[in-house]
Amino acid sequence: MKPEDPNETLMSHEADGIRELDNLLPRWWVWLFNLTILFSVAYMLYYHVLNMGDLQAAAYEKEWERGEAIKQKAVSEFEAKMASLQPLTDPAALAEGEEVYGMFCAPCHRPDGGGLVGPNLCDDFWLHGSNYTDNVKIIVNGVPEKGMLTWRGILRPSQIEAVASYLQKFRGTIPPNPKPPENQAPVNTGPSLFE
Repeated sequence: MKPEDPNETLMSHEADGIRELDNLLPRWWVWLFNLTILFSVAYMLYYHVLNMGDLQAAAYEKEWERGEAIKQKAVSEFEAKMASLQPLTDPAALAEGEEVYGMFCAPCHRPDGGGLVGPNLCDDFWLHGSNYTDNVKIIVNGVPEKGMLTWRGILRPSQIEAVASYLQKFRGTIPPNPKPPENQAPVNTGPSLFE
């Protein structure tokens, strides 16, 4: 083996027959590396030493609180106008009501409204009121003592109105094998929306 030439770019050590070249890194790469170091120091000072900015958890918390405020405002406005609500007749709204009912309500009330765990929605023996406004209130507030969830904050106000309107479709129908009445005194049901 001949002696190493000091001007040669190969370094003197080798591993598995491979000798390392003594190349300098490109200047743009070195500057980029130095900039990342400067950025990390500035980031640490800004967020961790001087506490001038929110960390991820605090930023998430602020966004969550802002979203909750928007949601609560919408729910409050909806509840304020709840007494004057009328059933929706728009086919698109009723289709949305059917979809939401099938997803969230049918497991307890059956797809045909005949009642399973929840009461029968087709007869005239309603437990918590049978008019449209009562339906909206029941959906919003739930009946926790009977196992019905409070849907406030889960369903949008428009979905609650749509489901309450869709429930009117079941009035007076006779599903196969309905759940027996739980309230033996019939309620004044008024005319069905679909009569």
